Amino acid sequence: MNVKDKVILVTGGAGGLGAVMVELLCKNGAKLYILDLDETKGKELEAQLTENKVTATFIQMDLTSEEAWKQTIDTIVTKEGRIDVLVNNAGINIRKPIEEMVISEFNTMMLVNVGSVFLGTKYVIPVMRKQGGGAIINTSSVCGLIGHRYTPEAYTTTKGAVTLLTKAIASRYGSENIRCNSIHPSTVDTPLVQEMFKDPAKKQQRFDEVPLGRLATPEDVANSVLYLASEEASFINGVALPVDGGVTCC
Repeated sequence: MNVKDKVILVTGGAGGLGAVMVELLCKNGAKLYILDLDETKGKELEAQLTENKVTATFIQMDLTSEEAWKQTIDTIVTKEGRIDVLVNNAGINIRKPIEEMVISEFNTMMLVNVGSVFLGTKYVIPVMRKQGGGAIINTSSVCGLIGHRYTPEAYTTTKGAVTLLTKAIASRYGSENIRCNSIHPSTVDTPLVQEMFKDPAKKQQRFDEVPLGRLATPEDVANSVLYLASEEASFINGVALPVDGGVTCC
């Protein structure tokens, strides 16, 4: 997939799925900017990638701050002259059902999961317009496509919002060669999930719902981002791409 020399921003890129996305994009020749609040993990990843002789720069920022987005975009454009791809990957999940969640927790999830996507998109569009195009990739979830019985309602609400925000951006800005797509992973095999799977019932629930009979790997998810960021996906716009082994087809 051709992403060589593309300037790519990944939010929530210091750890977890974001770090795997960053590493894969770097290996394929892109210039990465890691945008995250976690300074320790961000600097560690930057140092690791630098040792491997690939281009990655960590910028610590509050992704829910409008002023932080203004400053960060200005800094990157001043240095690079362009931004080719924005991957809005940051997200949180306060794991409480609707009857137990308070409105402040719901608002926090909306601010991080939707607000950061809104702000990143708002400030990158003028840059992409000026340079003649670009790509925005939003990490949603299978919960942005279906009401998932094992997932808190508030998380599903935020991911549904990301799904339709993606389509709205794609429909309005496609004429300016700005593509916007979303990816929708099912349960991903991460350390956090392995901890959850110490409960055998929860483990069986998640495996039983996947027609392919396994969990998504971080690499499965990162590969979908690599494709949507690449030149090979130049005619893909407004797509909600499940990376779910068939969960959403059942």
